[in-house]
Amino acid sequence: MSSDARIVKETFALLEPNADRAVAYFYGRLFAEQPRLRALFPPALDAQRDRVLRVLTRLVWSLEEPAAFEDRLRRLGREHRKLGLCREHYPAVGAALVATLRRFAADAWNPRVEAAWTTVFAAAARTMADAAEADAARTPPWWLGEVVGHERRRHDIAVLTVRPGQPLPYAAGQHVTVQTSRWPRVWRPYSVANAPRPDGALTLHVRAVPAGWVSGALVRHTAVGDTVMLGPAQGDMTLDRARDRDLLLVAGGTGLAPLKALAEQALAADPGRRIDLVWGARTAAELYDLPALRTLEAACPALRVIPVTADDPGSGGPHGAVPDALKRLEDLPAADAHAYVCGPAAMVARTVRALRELGMPPDRIAHDEPDLDAAVAGLGPVAAAGITRS
Repeated sequence: MSSDARIVKETFALLEPNADRAVAYFYGRLFAEQPRLRALFPPALDAQRDRVLRVLTRLVWSLEEPAAFEDRLRRLGREHRKLGLCREHYPAVGAALVATLRRFAADAWNPRVEAAWTTVFAAAARTMADAAEADAARTPPWWLGEVVGHERRRHDIAVLTVRPGQPLPYAAGQHVTVQTSRWPRVWRPYSVANAPRPDGALTLHVRAVPAGWVSGALVRHTAVGDTVMLGPAQGDMTLDRARDRDLLLVAGGTGLAPLKALAEQALAADPGRRIDLVWGARTAAELYDLPALRTLEAACPALRVIPVTADDPGSGGPHGAVPDALKRLEDLPAADAHAYVCGPAAMVARTVRALRELGMPPDRIAHDEPDLDAAVAGLGPVAAAGITRS
């Protein structure tokens, strides 16, 4: 690791006791110096700060892995296009960042530290801007999509089908960010629940969470004929990782969406490929897509769907937390299979640990990075500033 990267990490660690105040100061400084940039951000920023801090932490620590750091920077640059951020805005971001660090690093701040942060951020800004400009030659910054299907599966869950006005390229297992007319400039990520279709339509599984602006709008205030905005597809949880191995798909709640897409794509390419899909929910009533999965299972003998309920022992299937149920299930795929895991963060962490205890090598367990993706979706230059990460 370079000396500049080491200095950046050490200085960033000093911000932890005052992290919330530092992020608030950064925003204030940026908007005071460049008031026009405020219009590019969501109307309220308070709810985003915890997520931003997690993102910044992961990104700064990824300085130890140059390839991962560069990849995250390129993703940020491409995501910034839909927010209206471009190369000309980065100097203001860098200046606000340095001012924030100078204030909160206190006695640890000196000309050498400032030079290190300035150098790292300048390189990061070039990477982001170059990625955005290269992407602009191939794809639009965002797509308009018409809602052609809206099914309320539960009071808090809806399945939406959206048809983009022009082709939106994606692979099974990826997600897109969504903005509604009800909440301008607020983007949230949702996994696509289907493999690519000839008509280009995307199906999204959305759970309305408490105080969830976009999720609440999509579940309760969206109807067929409405228009939403879609960001470019992101995520590495695709079938490329698994090649032709058997698949073990483990989902919690609406984490089913990308795994259902993976199952569809894998079965379309090879109907005989063994796939075990383990889907956990609190009760049988929360298994909102089980009829569709049973239909898919009936058409594909190589697919086995295993619902697991945590608080409903009378449901007839496996009972308990998904990671614990995995250890009790018989005839799971062999250790040379490939696993994909998606759901709440705690469930994903416990499931990955359980799979490793069952003998599955770490390089055959895939899961996405929801914190990073969520922050990239809605926070613009703050994530970029922290580089120079949920």
